[in-house]
Amino acid sequence: FVPPGQSVVIGSPQPIVALTGDDVILPCRLEPVIRDFSGTWTREDLDPEFVHVHQGGRLVVQEQNPQYKNRTVLFVDELKNGNVSLKLFRVTISDEGRYRCFIPSIGRGDFIQLHVGESRAPSLNISSDINCESKGWYPEPELFWLDAEGKLLSAGAPETVRGPDGLYTVSSRVTVEKSHSNSFTCRVEQSKIQQTRQTQIHVSGGKTLLSSLSSCAFWLLSLLCVNGDAIKSVSHKSVFPPVVTKLQ
Repeated sequence: FVPPGQSVVIGSPQPIVALTGDDVILPCRLEPVIRDFSGTWTREDLDPEFVHVHQGGRLVVQEQNPQYKNRTVLFVDELKNGNVSLKLFRVTISDEGRYRCFIPSIGRGDFIQLHVGESRAPSLNISSDINCESKGWYPEPELFWLDAEGKLLSAGAPETVRGPDGLYTVSSRVTVEKSHSNSFTCRVEQSKIQQTRQTQIHVSGGKTLLSSLSSCAFWLLSLLCVNGDAIKSVSHKSVFPPVVTKLQ
């Protein structure tokens, strides 16, 4: 209870939150204002407990806890208006705690709780899943991944499914790390019928370019190449170039 006509110190009813490295203001005001008063900020869990001592119009450095050296300031020009708020620079985790704004001349103060957190930008491992699927094969084909230099890329075992028409669909997915080249080839082969189909994916400047290539062998007059598509004769079904999709 404060008798009428006497001053009261008002802090913040809500905790003040800051991130490490930020500057923060701990609010405190004196109402009504009195003339020529001094203000003291303390933390009871520290030794010495003084965060900022303002007397005679200046900071009393000798009493300040070394943890706060050159990191605190009052708004001196606002003291005449009752503003006793403390500005704390370059907040650290160790600054978290309960602060007291105290006016010695009236023997009153108030508490302000400071919560300090740390927030960092997330660290990203950039990678993409590239999926390759090729349909309409017989006999069962093999699938390989190649880099820009034609070297084999490590990938999981291809998945092969035989449809009701007796033809095979083969698919595989490779995870491409940032360290890899930006050109990848999915190659599907069937050596028994001397067939190779491949599709290349090239990523540059955010764009994805696809190109399909065929390698046809005239084997017992059963294969014919027309515009990059293989058309089989009487005893063979058509074989399509593999389809490559980039999965985000």
